Amino acid sequence: MAASDPHPRSDPRPPGGAEWLGAPALSERLNEEISRAERHGTELSCLLVVIENLDEIAREHGSELREQTLGYVAGALRHELRRFDRVGRPSDRELLLVLPGADGPRGEIVARRVLDRLRTIKVEARGTRRPLRVSVGLAAWRDASTGEEMLMRTRKAAQVSIGEDARVGAASPPPVGGD
Repeated sequence: MAASDPHPRSDPRPPGGAEWLGAPALSERLNEEISRAERHGTELSCLLVVIENLDEIAREHGSELREQTLGYVAGALRHELRRFDRVGRPSDRELLLVLPGADGPRGEIVARRVLDRLRTIKVEARGTRRPLRVSVGLAAWRDASTGEEMLMRTRKAAQVSIGEDARVGAASPPPVGGD
């Protein structure tokens, strides 16, 4: 089992070895960033990365390859982000990127860069190389949105992008209050 990547990085892993925040730490961090955005009037976007063929890979080659693949992808993405952006794992098959200070258009730039980066990674198991099939959903924070609402919006946006080549699913903004 191995990952083939034409863009290897020599940077060491962060202390502690984990490339992502677990679900509870991710939720806490996202809520902190939402509070910061509310207080300071700054932007915030979230980008959900779903590896569509991860279950298929795990069925054929074992759950260990699933974990290795997610860890490798999280590490590769970490190197594409700013030091204060965070990668978290809200579920066993998703990675969520928290992008403080990024509005929708800037989040889309990151999403396209992420897609370009992930296209270069191939999973190799038992002599067979396969590309990752990836869906990406993007949601920009709007006033009164909670972390859970943002995660749901990124999931809906990722569903829109399934099967679309080189497309980022973007969540529409929530309705503005009023009559």
